[in-house]
This record gives sequence, C-alpha cells and structure tokens, in this order.
Amino acid sequence: MSITAEAAAPREFRDAVEHWDAIVIGAGLSGMYQLLKLRQMGFKARVYEAGGGVGGTWYWNRYPGARFDSESWTYGFSFSPEVLKEWDWKEHFSGQPENLRYCEFLADKFDLRRDITFNTRVKAAHWDDAANEWEVTFETGGRARARFLITAIGPLSSPTMPTIPGIEDFKGESWHTGLWPHHPVSFEGKRVAVIGTGASGVQAITEIAKTVGHLTVFQRTPNWCTPLRNSKIEPETMADIRSRYDQIFAQCRENWGCFVHTADPRHSTDVTPEEREAFFEKLYNTPGFAFWQGNFRDVLMDQAANDALTEFVIKKIRARVKDQKIADKLIPTNHGYGTRRVPLESGYFEVYNQPNVKLVDIRETPIERVTETGLRVGGQDYEFDMIIYATGFDAITGAFDRIDFQGRNGAKLRDKWADGPHTYLGLNVAGFPNMLTLVGPHNAATFCNLPRCIEQNVEFVSDLLAYMRDKGLSRIEATPEAESAWTAHVYDTGSRLLLTKVDSWMTGVNKNVPGRLKRTFMAYAGGAPKYRQKCEEIAANGYEGFALR
Repeated sequence: MSITAEAAAPREFRDAVEHWDAIVIGAGLSGMYQLLKLRQMGFKARVYEAGGGVGGTWYWNRYPGARFDSESWTYGFSFSPEVLKEWDWKEHFSGQPENLRYCEFLADKFDLRRDITFNTRVKAAHWDDAANEWEVTFETGGRARARFLITAIGPLSSPTMPTIPGIEDFKGESWHTGLWPHHPVSFEGKRVAVIGTGASGVQAITEIAKTVGHLTVFQRTPNWCTPLRNSKIEPETMADIRSRYDQIFAQCRENWGCFVHTADPRHSTDVTPEEREAFFEKLYNTPGFAFWQGNFRDVLMDQAANDALTEFVIKKIRARVKDQKIADKLIPTNHGYGTRRVPLESGYFEVYNQPNVKLVDIRETPIERVTETGLRVGGQDYEFDMIIYATGFDAITGAFDRIDFQGRNGAKLRDKWADGPHTYLGLNVAGFPNMLTLVGPHNAATFCNLPRCIEQNVEFVSDLLAYMRDKGLSRIEATPEAESAWTAHVYDTGSRLLLTKVDSWMTGVNKNVPGRLKRTFMAYAGGAPKYRQKCEEIAANGYEGFALR
C-alpha cells in the first residue's frame, strides 16, 4: 500500500513555516552560484532541491553517453581563481559522471549543502501582497516564506513522456533519459527499444549500440548531427589551458553564444564554391560546435546559404551510412542544418550499419500502443526487454508550468504564458513582484554556453538585490510597458533567423505536450554580448523598466 509524500511527512514539518530573506528553487549550477552570492551579501537564503544532490542537469541525466557539447574548459565557472587552479578536466567534452563530480566539488569547496534542502519538490509559490513576500509550498506539505523568490529550475528539466497508450502496461525495464536510475543498467544480450532521436537519443543510442543484444530505434523526426570529436586532455594540455583561462573566457564573453567558435564575418557568397566547400570541410573536422557556430555569418539567416550547408551535411551522412534507404530516413526534410539545436555525435550514423540495429520511421508506421511485452507498431508486435524513452523535455517554460506560480491578485503564471512567455529581460514578469527567473524564457542563456550566461544572470540579480538593500527598497516588479517592449524586442531578434520558421523546442512546439503546437519564441537571439550590454545599461539607469519601492 502506498502513501502520499504529505502523509509520510512528520506533522511538525508539515505545519512549520520557514522564513528566509530569499528562497532559491533548484540546486543546479545557477542555484548553487546564486546561493553563494546571496550568502556573501549577508542574505539569509535557502535552496530547495527536488533531487537528492546538487548538479541539476548532471544529477538527473545519467543516461549512457550523456556529456558536454561545450568544451569542458569553457563550461566551468570563471568566478573563482581557486576553482580554476584546482580542477582538472579530463576530456575536452566531459561526460556526465565527471560533470556531476565537478558540481559536487563546487558544493564541497563552498560548503553549499548546509543551506540546501534536498528531496523537496516545490508544489506552489504564491505572492502575499499584504506581507510583501512569497509563500512556497512543498509536495511534502511543508511551507517557507521569503521576501525574494529566485527560480533556478533550468530550461531542460521537465521530462516529457510520449502520448502513447499502454505505457504502464509494459512488464520489462523502462526508463526516461532525463530520469535515469542511479544504479547501473546493462544492455548486454537484451532486446532494447529507444523512442526518440533528439540530442539525448543520439548520445544514448550510440553508447547502447556498443553492448546491446538487439536495438530498435523508433524515429519520428530525424536530426542533423555532426561529429563531436572528443579526446582526452593530457596534463600538459590542461596546464596550457589553465594558463590561458583569462583569454578563453574573454573570447567566450564576446561571442554570440559564449562558445569559443566565432562566426566567420564573410557571407558564403563571398567565396568561390571550391573555397566554400574547403571551409565547410575544415569546420566539419574541427571539434565541438565549430561547424554550427563558426560558419559563414549568413548560413543561419539566408535560405540559399543554408541550403548549400545542408547539402554538404547530406553528403557526409550518405558517406557514413551504407544502406542509402536508411540514410534517406536519417536525413531531415523539414528543416535545414542548424535551424534546430544540433546534436553532436561520436559514431551515431555508423550505428545503423550494425546488423543488430534496426531503424523504424514512426511517421510511416506509427506506434499504436505499448504492450506488456513491447510495442505495437503499424500492426506489428515487437517484443523488448527494455524500452528507453528519449522523448526530451517540455523546454524552457515546462518547469514553470509544473509549479503553481501565482502573482498579484492570484494571477497564474501558466495562464499568462498560455500563448507564449512575456518577460522583462527573461528575469522578471509583470504581476509577479520579487520573483527573479534565472535562465528564464527570453533570456540569452537559452542560446548560450550555459555557465557563461548563468554567471551574468546571477551577478545581475545579486547586484540588483544589493542595490535594493542599499536604497531601502523591498519590492521590484517589471512594468507592463517594459515587459511588452522587451518581448517585442525578443521576437525582433529572432525574425532574421531561419530557426524561428521551424518547429522546435526553441519555438515552443512540443508534440509530446498537449496543446503545445503553436509556434512562439522562447529564447533571445540577439546574442549574449548584446544582452549583457542591455542589462548593464538598465542597471546604470537605476534599473529602468522595473517599478521599485
């Protein structure tokens, strides 16, 4: 017999109300850094985390093959010279176990756990206008109150399952990549199904194929993938990287997405076809996002330029997949290269050359239901020992939707954002006083080498809170006019990019989420340098656009 979390909680905890200056939701990288800054400023702060440890993304996503697509040495935090001196990266694109150890290292280094309550999922957060504070309710039944509420819940933290009948009927093992178990999972000798070929699916499929008995991949939407080209970092290389950290972070700071790959200032039409092909080839053989982020400046804005780039990638896929009928299925036809976030891979296409791997296109033969023994697809029953759901996340706003945020007069955030988010700087919402949304929608962080933009977000919020304290102010809220102007600016920055013409999580479309089929825009496409400049100008002008009192 099962009991609810609330019933299991001690009565004294359920009735207690904890009081803080600031509450932070989430103990991933943004939550940890925000906690550290609040503590340094003398704020009495508490972090509430749904998981059993720090790390956010790297705590939950333990699926085989999970790793960085940013260079490790550009991903780590830059704010602490001691951390930069003490931490050694082992690979240029580090895997999940090492990434989680890095998060735990930060927690140990700054003794963060003493101000974090783990295994505590936030159920609701309601603004109390009379008390000028937020009341947060937990699924355990406990409550806490604070003047300021800071969300650090991440853009990809709300896993979604596909809408397939019978999911609960399957008698074998089943896992979602974003909720992977903490114990080892063996694929050896097993019949395994993977549903989904997004970034998580690409990484998991490549790794599972190394030991699986038989693997069947069920693909709805193929994705453009290009090589990661990972390698080990030798001690002498790490020493060289450490000596150049100032230069590396300065380069990231000035780049659109805070990666080390700078877009080529030329248009693709500025060179001959032969020179263009040679340039594509050079970038294709460069590790990381060079081929996506370091290409000609027009390939993500001009359709003809993108067509040429896309054709180059098609030829690469066809050269790597032996059966051209399978290659046909793996080549996207509804969007060009780079107009959705690009999964980086390490032998993904070669997986389909293995005799024990089968690809099923569920656009041609849809999955009808999950059965006790496997899947029924196109009238055919497949038997499996394990089903893996690589069906992604309800991106950017999904984690907000799962918490009952209510602002002034009981207004619900999920209702306000029903047709797409409205924010000011991606950091505050009109009608929701004293709520700061790190890495929220319409924030540069959604297109960013994330920790680079996390640092900017956290430092802006921390400076803002210090300003309010020094001025004797206790309440901040974006004005409707500033929110409207920023949201319009966000859409304007995206209007020139081909990606806003494509269905993806960046444009708010998610076929695994009921009602999430209308195209909107979730990100900020003006680039991190421009976003940082706007934030600095707003701060310099006394935080204009915010009503402070």
